[in-house]
Amino acid sequence: MAVDLGIKSAEDCYWDALSLGEIMLRLDPGEGRIRTTRHFTVWEGGGEYNVVRGLRKVFGLRTGVLTALVDNEVGRLVEDFIMQGGVDTSLINWVANDGVGRTARNGLNFVERGYGVRGSVGASDRGNTAISHAKASDWDLNEIFNNRGARWLHTGGIYAALSETSAQTVIDICKAAKDAGTLISYDLNYRPSLWKSIGGQAKAQEVNKAVAPYIDVMIGNEEDFTAALGFEIEGVDENLTVLPLDSFKGMVERVAEAYPNLQVIGTTMRGVKSATINDWSAIAWSKQDGVVKAAQRDDLMIFDRVGGGDSFASGLIYGLMTGEGLETAVNYGAAHGALAMTTPGDTSMATAAEVKKLAGGGSARVDR
Repeated sequence: MAVDLGIKSAEDCYWDALSLGEIMLRLDPGEGRIRTTRHFTVWEGGGEYNVVRGLRKVFGLRTGVLTALVDNEVGRLVEDFIMQGGVDTSLINWVANDGVGRTARNGLNFVERGYGVRGSVGASDRGNTAISHAKASDWDLNEIFNNRGARWLHTGGIYAALSETSAQTVIDICKAAKDAGTLISYDLNYRPSLWKSIGGQAKAQEVNKAVAPYIDVMIGNEEDFTAALGFEIEGVDENLTVLPLDSFKGMVERVAEAYPNLQVIGTTMRGVKSATINDWSAIAWSKQDGVVKAAQRDDLMIFDRVGGGDSFASGLIYGLMTGEGLETAVNYGAAHGALAMTTPGDTSMATAAEVKKLAGGGSARVDR
């Protein structure tokens, strides 16, 4: 049975989904390491953007981005990547280039994939980016959410952590979207490196607790709910590799009681055996269904783990938006996340048919 979210009809809205957040260039050294490489492959990526990119490129929905870029060659390269993904770029706020980057710049994200005992490593260069200065008033929110209409808005804790301004911008835009009847999802996406110089975990919890009352669908992993919202989970081993169903259920019930506005809560479950072998699954909760669990995939081979959680989010959201039951939606999410981690880059290269096949129990046998 479909989860009744009260989502607007597609006919009444210009966009199916919008994201609010930062989009960076990812510089990937391939099989090598950042510190020794002489060549990078360039991709685009961002925790919030990756979700709507998947909804567009994989699932065929109409999506756009609320973001800001400096109007220079690097910003236009990011735009070109977004266009290749089929995502609407008309809501990008272009900031004048001062020639140096004193007033604003575009973000870079250096990421190596990891292999075996060597974990993935990220080194972001994102201070003073254009989107970190953006305010809600930079966009005509009445035109976007009331006149043109968006069925869904996705944002998250990575963007909220960029600056004091970005945290307030998340709240202001979520308020405008909520007033217009737009569904809002939020990925907690706790990153210690983003918070450590501005108040650490305590500041992360302050910001995320302020955002939570505006959210309909809350997404994260088991560690996010503890670090970003302060809900301790009992019965988890010290390495956070095992999340018993009863432990998750108890945590979710406490989250739902604290924030009765939440209609769906979803989390990935990752057991890290090595950088290239993970156990993988996901769990979701709704008021009408309680807790449901996706298929368990032990010893999943990982090519590039970055973006796996974002692809889980887009698969889950797609299932919810298209009227699937919660169990089907969470299996779409887990399958999409698994497929996304078999290819390089932050964004998914899967097809909707592949996601649905895997979610339905399909194998990796050759298709020909």
